[in-house]
Amino acid sequence: MKCRVAFFCGLSDTLGQMLNDTSSLRTYFETRRSGRPRDMVAPGPNEDELSAILALAARTPDHGKLVPYRFVIVGDDQREALADLFAAAVRDVDPEVRQAKLEKVCAKAHYAPSLVVLISSPIRDHKIPVWEQELAAGAVGMNLLHAAHAYDYVGAWITGDQAYAPAVTEAFCKDGERIAGYFFLGSPSADLVERERPDMDAIVTRWRPPTA
Repeated sequence: MKCRVAFFCGLSDTLGQMLNDTSSLRTYFETRRSGRPRDMVAPGPNEDELSAILALAARTPDHGKLVPYRFVIVGDDQREALADLFAAAVRDVDPEVRQAKLEKVCAKAHYAPSLVVLISSPIRDHKIPVWEQELAAGAVGMNLLHAAHAYDYVGAWITGDQAYAPAVTEAFCKDGERIAGYFFLGSPSADLVERERPDMDAIVTRWRPPTA
């Protein structure tokens, strides 16, 4: 498998376990871990694998079957154009931006072997609330990561300023759409590292009906 073993686990119970262990569905969910885009290297999904990954991602709850999302694949030969777009977006905000910051932002466009941009495209004025449609797009994003891991790659879901800058959104989105995230897919160049997970006692409660 391409996904690596964790060498540090913090407060997790996965010490000594492989992260993204796909030997069973349960072990996968117990060990699921995103990778760092800047640490991803080849190989990434080939064309057939990427098509299959996106098809799996689309198998998600979707109230009303509206399909309020779409995928945009950024090809290898388009990465430099994306970097130029990121640079233009930074200059729109800060015309005097330092070269070091500009280079750091532009580098993001070249992360990982494969890059998919997930677009949230809700249907406005529909009986299904926009919020629910946006939740569907979010579910697709999570499924996209699961699907990448099912193919023994590692994935990451990133937003940041580049997901909201007008110069970038205008290049990807139609009216009423938003960038839900950049999805970087590839193989990890180093062992994945577990991170601290939520304290379940702090976020799980039992409902108490209101008293009269």
